[in-house]
Amino acid sequence: MSSTASGKYGTWRNWGGNVTARPARQVVPASVEELAAAVRRAREDGLKVKAVGTGHSFTSIAATDGVLIRPQLLTGIRGIDRESMTVTVEAGTPLKRLNAALAREGLSLTNMGDIMEQTVSGATSTGTHGTGRESASIAAQIKGLELVTADGSVLSCSEKENPDVFAAARIGLGALGVVTAITFAVEPLFLLTAREEPMPLDRVLGEFDQLWAENEHFEFYWFPHTGSTNTKRNNRSAGPEQPVGQLAGWFEDEFLSNGVFQAAQWVGRAAPAAIPAIARISSKALSARTYTDIPYKVFTSPRRVRFVEMEYAVPRAAVVETLRELRAMVDRSGVRVSFPVEVRTAPADDITLSTASGRDSAYIAVHMFRGTPYQGYFTAAERIFTAHEGRPHWGKVHTRDAEYFARVYPRFGEFTALRDRLDPERLFQNDYLRRVLGA
Repeated sequence: MSSTASGKYGTWRNWGGNVTARPARQVVPASVEELAAAVRRAREDGLKVKAVGTGHSFTSIAATDGVLIRPQLLTGIRGIDRESMTVTVEAGTPLKRLNAALAREGLSLTNMGDIMEQTVSGATSTGTHGTGRESASIAAQIKGLELVTADGSVLSCSEKENPDVFAAARIGLGALGVVTAITFAVEPLFLLTAREEPMPLDRVLGEFDQLWAENEHFEFYWFPHTGSTNTKRNNRSAGPEQPVGQLAGWFEDEFLSNGVFQAAQWVGRAAPAAIPAIARISSKALSARTYTDIPYKVFTSPRRVRFVEMEYAVPRAAVVETLRELRAMVDRSGVRVSFPVEVRTAPADDITLSTASGRDSAYIAVHMFRGTPYQGYFTAAERIFTAHEGRPHWGKVHTRDAEYFARVYPRFGEFTALRDRLDPERLFQNDYLRRVLGA
């Protein structure tokens, strides 16, 4: 079983602990042929089918009472094509293993998210992204994919082969089939210099466009109840490599960002009135630092404190106004928020249901410590996000439905029409897909 999601006694639970399911059976296929056979058998038995990776989605996108497919045996690199600069990888491969394997080959993805615990198929199917001025989500780096469709056949897709399926299946929500392999574009391994430093929120908002324009990758964390942020700027570097020292890395990334932060969350959960004071201390705990390393060691960081998350993509031009409204809501509502708000960006892409489809986007993520009531905060935040035509991350908490998505995604009808063609009997249906895509 996955180390990040529970499957004991037939009950599956996601990483955040807010979604559970009890499938009729769980299947761990060792080959594409076994997976296809499992899909055909489920169809004959009248059972729905869902695939799940490491359970890092906070929605019930992978939940089912039918057949739950666990792809942990479908792992590893199928092949590297250095002429076309692509790598083909099995769908159940964790991003952590892919990144390390590519580095050994002197290769790298162009951009990635801020964690690497997910499987490649789970991350891309839900639209996982990092931050970038010109480099987009992980799914935007896909050059081809293979999936098992509702009739048990294996379909290969790319810009030249089944291009209509390729346009949608890169972020397919598990609605079009079970992804079995993905071909990513790669490039020669490069170095990034990261500059992390505290900065007042008012300055970040006032200079946001400049900070975005001057850096290949810009992001920041705002600590609610304070006027403080921690910013991070990542840019390509000619070197030399200067990684964070082992002791300093342990102290800042493990002891402070995970250990002390975990303790602070426990205190905040037990005594909510103390949260603003804790936030002020937390916002000053991390000092400025600069380091240079290979991409995945700069883009990603360990996240051991469990939480529940909502994230929306708003038009990039609207991000400053949206954040000011969010700050005003927190200040006047009396809600106590112990987790920082994360802000990132992505350029427009051409993927049908990408949160950045057709528009330059900024992502605003709100979090609450696991076990803390989050509904009031998330509801108020969602009201602000949707007023700016925000698009929720497919794997994070939201309440939107198909009627809303038809308004904010110009190509929404293309996706649902393709779903009607590939899965007319809704073999891959579950309650979440029924809500977000319609019956």
